[in-house]
Formats: sequence, structure tokens, C-alpha cells
Amino acid sequence: QVQLVESGGGLVQPGGSLRLSCVASGSLFRFAVTGWYRQSPGKQRELVADITSDGITNYADSGKGRFSVSRGNVKNAMFLEMNGLNAEETAVYYCNRVPAAWSWGQGTQVTVSS
Repeated sequence: QVQLVESGGGLVQPGGSLRLSCVASGSLFRFAVTGWYRQSPGKQRELVADITSDGITNYADSGKGRFSVSRGNVKNAMFLEMNGLNAEETAVYYCNRVPAAWSWGQGTQVTVSS
């Protein structure tokens, strides 16, 4: 089973940037399509960006041009660079396979507020 640990969240002002990190255990992560999800209070969890093992990326319309997903040189790591954040993007951010199949980690809280 893959264990996922997210980090890098925090409080940021509108228009600010954050870089999230995801580290996974085991060997399955590097071969899978993996992605970043987020869940705001009262809303369903949504996929915001994903990346294949070959580095091909896809983004939800909301993040195109502002978000960048990448994998680390260490294959069990994935990152999400977020720029131009707005208050509506306040959420807990998670990483997982796409489609989600592994147990969810604890996530990392991103709060966008002045």
C-alpha cells in the first residue's frame, strides 16, 4: 500500500504563491499517473492537476497558466507550484493516484486570505 505525505501549505495573501510537496512510500508511485486534489469546506474533492510517469501534465481550467505540477528527481516525490492564488482556492490539498486509489494522506492546508 502506498502512504502519502503532503506538506508545504500555509497562509498566503491573495495573489501569492506556494509550493506543495508530496512524498510517497513504495514503488508504485513512480509508475502511476498521479495528481493533486483539493477539498474546500462543503465541497467535493476535485482534481486540480496531474502528471504521468513520463512527465505529461494536465490541469483543471481553474489552474491553467498558474499551476505547475512536476515530479522530483527522487521518483517518489511530486510538487505543485501555485501562483496567483485567490481566496476561493482555500482548501486542503492532497496527492493521490489518478483516479484516486490509494489511502488519502492528511493533506496540507492552504489558506488564501489578507
